[in-house]
Amino acid sequence: MKLTRRTLNRTALDRQLLLRRAEMSPIEAIRRLVAVQGQEINAPYFGLWSRLSSFTQDDLSDLLYGRHVVRGSLLRGTQHLTAADDYLWLRPIMQACLARSRQAAFGRATGGVDLDELAALAHAHLKGRTLTRPQLRDRLAERWPEVEPLALGWSAQALLPLVHTPPNGIWGRGGATPFTLAEEWIGAPLSAEFDVETMIERYLAAFGPASAKDIQMWSGLTRLREVVERMPLRRYTDEEGRDLYDLPGAELTPEDAPAPVRFLPYFDNLVLAYDDRTRLMADEHRKLVCVGAITNPVILVDGFVAGMWWLTRTGLEIKPFRELPSEVRSEASRMLAFAGQPDAEIRISA
Repeated sequence: MKLTRRTLNRTALDRQLLLRRAEMSPIEAIRRLVAVQGQEINAPYFGLWSRLSSFTQDDLSDLLYGRHVVRGSLLRGTQHLTAADDYLWLRPIMQACLARSRQAAFGRATGGVDLDELAALAHAHLKGRTLTRPQLRDRLAERWPEVEPLALGWSAQALLPLVHTPPNGIWGRGGATPFTLAEEWIGAPLSAEFDVETMIERYLAAFGPASAKDIQMWSGLTRLREVVERMPLRRYTDEEGRDLYDLPGAELTPEDAPAPVRFLPYFDNLVLAYDDRTRLMADEHRKLVCVGAITNPVILVDGFVAGMWWLTRTGLEIKPFRELPSEVRSEASRMLAFAGQPDAEIRISA
């Protein structure tokens, strides 16, 4: 069965809670999304506000302080927030991706370092305590004074399952990144079984239908086609003839389903979830949204990217890709109220 681009668009938006704000709790939404991008501190708050009918900044802060949600390196080796019990099985699956990223960035700098020893020493330094990345880096540098200190701190983050404890991840809070052993913070051991198929099923429930390359782009893992091929999944093709997969009982959303205006933050899950992003934006817009390591905040109009936005101390800046409907200003005003800047000026570029 061939799926149109609009069917893929509406189905993705529906599963991402973006066709209508959901009544579910924030922890349920985070589980639904598998993990929420947290590369930028305030981004998860905006992302959940756009998806939930009743959400406040304190809702997420309370989950982080209560250890129900944790923040750490996960998908693609980047910062994500995930339910604590999901972290326990997802983090081991991501180890290969984290190791590959570490090698690419710091392999040459740590060429003479025994990585098993580094991991063991970092674990010993962190046992029973929280250290910032600079503090851990300096302790590791005592053992390897000839190695670039930055490489030591980042290597520890890739080799060990660590989480960043509050106030890190709390709305508007910055400062040095704290490291805590994940199993100590969560109070449970990591899963001993690396169930990649569970990860794929959870991805499809939140983002499908999708191709094997889409799953690889989202996760940072490789060689998933052979895994997907042996799973009992439903198969489709898109308008370009690419093979797509979905859960057997998952429903498709009609392509004429109305899609309201939505503001998505930096690095939003939906924008980064696919190798082929034409279900969400035109290729010429992708080049503007995804610039190097940055994925800019976007505005969805009729389900597709129609512009970008940035919230500053002086107001909300909007750069449209085409003429925007009046609903954009209405949604922008609601977002500014959520952000605590109800009187901020809304400026739309020519």
